[in-house]
Amino acid sequence: MNAAPSPSNVHELIRVLPEVPVLRDRCRALAALEAVMGGRYGRYFDYDPAWGPGVEAALMNNGSGDEYTILFTPDGVFGRGFDHESWMSPYTNEDMELWPGLVDTLPEVFRPLLDEPAFCDDEVRVATVIFWRETADTAWRAGPVELPADGDDGTGHLFGVLAAGTPEVYAAWAGRYYDRELDMDAVRHVFALRPLTETVAKGLNPQADLAAVAAAVVGVGYPVAD
Repeated sequence: MNAAPSPSNVHELIRVLPEVPVLRDRCRALAALEAVMGGRYGRYFDYDPAWGPGVEAALMNNGSGDEYTILFTPDGVFGRGFDHESWMSPYTNEDMELWPGLVDTLPEVFRPLLDEPAFCDDEVRVATVIFWRETADTAWRAGPVELPADGDDGTGHLFGVLAAGTPEVYAAWAGRYYDRELDMDAVRHVFALRPLTETVAKGLNPQADLAAVAAAVVGVGYPVAD
C-alpha cells in the first residue's frame, strides 16, 4: 500500500491531522521511538508532558534550524513550525514580521504564545507554519495565508512523518536517518502505545541501554512493562 502524499502546506496539513487524542498519542509514540533509537544529535521527536502548567508539548528539532512545537493546553491545541529556509521566514523581510495571514485569525486565547521565549529569537517571532484547534472546534484551523511563489512553508519536511502517522512511514524515515533497519513489529508495538519491553527495545536499537531507555520513555509519558 502506497502512503498518502505528504501535505505540502498548512492548508493541506489541517485537512489530514487526526482528532486531538489521536494526535497526542501519535506524538508520544514518535517521542518514545526516538528515545529508544538514541538520537544522533539529540531527539528528533520529543514529548514533554509538563511543558507548562496544564500544558503538554510535542516537539521536533532536526538540529539544522528546523523545528515544530505542538502545545496541548486546557484551551485547545496550538501548533507552530519553523523552516529556516522558507521564504516565509521572518528573516526574509526587513521588518522581521510573521508572514502575512499567518496569525490574522488566531484566537485571542493563543495569542500570548506568539511571544513565548521558546518561539522567539530575541524579539523576533519565529514561525512559518501555524495552526490551532480550540476545545469547542470541530476541525483544525489556520490563518488565511497566501503562500509564496514556490508554495513552500516547510510543512512537508516538518510535519510529514507526523501527518502520515503510520509505523511504515516512521520506519522508512528512521531507516534513512539512522542508517539502521528497524523491526517493524517493534515499531507497530510502540505506535500502539503498548508497554515497552526489552524485546521491543532491542528490536529498535540493539545497542540500547535498557535502564536509560526505560527512564527516557517514562519521561515522555509512555508506559513501560513491569
